[in-house]
Amino acid sequence: GRGVAQDDAEAVRWYRAAAAAGDARANDALSVMFLNGRVDAKNDSEAIRWYRAGAEAGDSHAMFNLGLMYQDGRGVSQSDAEAVRWYRASAEVGHINAMHSLGWMYENGRGVARNYGDAVRWYRKGAEAGSADAMRDLGKMYELGLGIARSESEAVRWYRAGAEAGDTASMIKLGRMYENGRGVAQSVKFAARQYLLAWRG
Repeated sequence: GRGVAQDDAEAVRWYRAAAAAGDARANDALSVMFLNGRVDAKNDSEAIRWYRAGAEAGDSHAMFNLGLMYQDGRGVSQSDAEAVRWYRASAEVGHINAMHSLGWMYENGRGVARNYGDAVRWYRKGAEAGSADAMRDLGKMYELGLGIARSESEAVRWYRAGAEAGDTASMIKLGRMYENGRGVAQSVKFAARQYLLAWRG
């Protein structure tokens, strides 16, 4: 409804035309329309069809979303291995959410053998590309010494980056580090401010 009256049926018609003309992003947009029930009822199978078309055409968003569908078992049989396959394809072409998700799969041994070193590698790529979730999880890996030498100061660095990017879980973790003087000079006042920011969301 931007500049015209909202019309989901007309939007789908144009997305289908764009997809037929080879626009990979149109496949992703069609998938969202089907997932959200904006074309008749919610239809996960139809969403999968369009995500797959976009993914096979090289669209990183469609690859990532197809990975999510496999991880959640929506419209397809649940398969962590297929989720990893699509997250990896998406991450390798620069999708930051896919980088984080791939790191999470490695950390938790879902669809791949658990490998903290690979988890750290993908979290770092995502964090350096701007993913607040990856910043938080990279901080956790430093805090716990999983897949990398334990460093509370590095944990603080990445929790701070996540907090500054607006991630409330990072704010809480950063607050906890300040409250307990871990990796940083203790400051209950700063900790309280982080907790309040997280509470305000």
